[in-house]
Order: sequence, then structure tokens, then C-alpha cells
Amino acid sequence: MTVFAPGLFDGKVFLVTGASGGVGSAVARLLAQLGARLALSDLDAAALGRVAQELDALPLPGDLRQVETCRALIAQTLATYGCLDGVVNCAGVWVEGDSSDAREPDWDLCLDVNLKAPFFLISAAIPALTVTQGAVVNIASDAGVVGNAGAAIYCASKGGLVTMSKALAVELAPRGVRVNALCPSDILSPMLHGQAARFGGDDPQGYLARLLAHYPQGKAARFITVEEVAQQVAFLLSPAAATVTGAAVMMDFGVTAGY
Repeated sequence: MTVFAPGLFDGKVFLVTGASGGVGSAVARLLAQLGARLALSDLDAAALGRVAQELDALPLPGDLRQVETCRALIAQTLATYGCLDGVVNCAGVWVEGDSSDAREPDWDLCLDVNLKAPFFLISAAIPALTVTQGAVVNIASDAGVVGNAGAAIYCASKGGLVTMSKALAVELAPRGVRVNALCPSDILSPMLHGQAARFGGDDPQGYLARLLAHYPQGKAARFITVEEVAQQVAFLLSPAAATVTGAAVMMDFGVTAGY
């Protein structure tokens, strides 16, 4: 169920990355429900094709770690729809572990997907977004605002994304373009379950329980749903958020409030 008026995004065009599942597909579904036309990107071409077909969207599979791919996505979106009103950077990867054991490929993957790709997508989109007075939403993390032990690489990528969003917001404000970072805590998604399976040893459920133990709600603690993230993205793209730019919007049940 949506809290927004039907047709809120009629005539608008948005590009959503990481759109084959989890947060990205939830965002895409809500924006389509609200009338938007969509260009969708993901590395998983088959899964992306299914979501794009469901939503009558433009599928743009590709590896966003390549700058030319980022530029091509914007060009293809404009060639198809003629304009671009917003970019939502949902694609992301998680890396954790003792920093003394850190591997260069993990650093490169995490920084390329979580930070480099959003920057070059936004860079390529700036002229089009200036025309439409558009908006950007970058899915960051509470780990982009406070440090998490054992997740220095991920924190570096999301902390960079948060600060980059602020810098771009200041740079692009005179052109009428808004840029915000949405900073959720753990999201109930395939990414979280994959994280628990990979890093939780022989007790993935215990791994998830330890995450929830940090939440101030105690026994009532739960993970954010992808639909809740999508609602926040839609708000930040909407005219109702016209005064919001350069923000790191916390969405974390108060996990970081006491820091």
C-alpha cells in the first residue's frame, strides 16, 4: 500500500540501479505504481529482464564498475525517453572481516560498486537533470555515518557516498538539482540473507540476531523492509521534498542516535 497520491510521477522518468531484486526492485515497483517511466539497470540480466517486463520498463544490464557503462546507461535512457527526472542508486555490495586480512579485490569491488558507479552515473546525468530540475537518491547506510567494527571497507564506501552526496548537493543546487543520501540500517532483503550466509559461519540466524541486538527497541527490534525504503525514496524524489537536499536521511530505528 502506498501513502502517495496516484499519478504522483506521471510523465517522470527515473533510472534505478540494482533493480533486479531487493531494494532496487521494490523502488522500481513503487515508482511504476505512481506513474513513472523507468530505466532499470543490474548486472543480472535475466532477473533484470523479468522485472523490466513486469513494469514495462527499459532494461539496461551492465557492469557499473565501468565508467563507460555508466555513461551509456544515461545516454540510452535519454535516447528512449527523451528526458531524465531522477536517478536512484540502489546497487551495492557488502564486505566485512578483520582489516588485517583485507584483500585488494574486496576493496576494489566495494568502492567501485558503492561509490565510483554512483558518482559517474550522476556525473553523466547532470545535464539532463538540470533541464528537468531533477533529483538523485543514493542508498547509503547507517555505516556511512558511524563506524562498524569489522566493516571498514564497507564504511569507507558508504561514508564516501554520504559526503559525496552532500558535495554534489551544494554543487548542483544552483542548477535546481537535489541530491540526498538515504541511510538505512539492516534491510530485510536477499543481500542481508546472503551476508548472513557468507559471514555468519554455521549460524546465520545467530548472525542476524546479533545485528538486531544493537537496536534500541529490544525484543521488538526488527529489520527494515524493502517497501519501507521504497517509500522514503519516493518521498525524496517528490515535490514534497523540495526543501531537502544535501541530507543524510537516517532510517535506522535510532541505532545511530546515541553516537
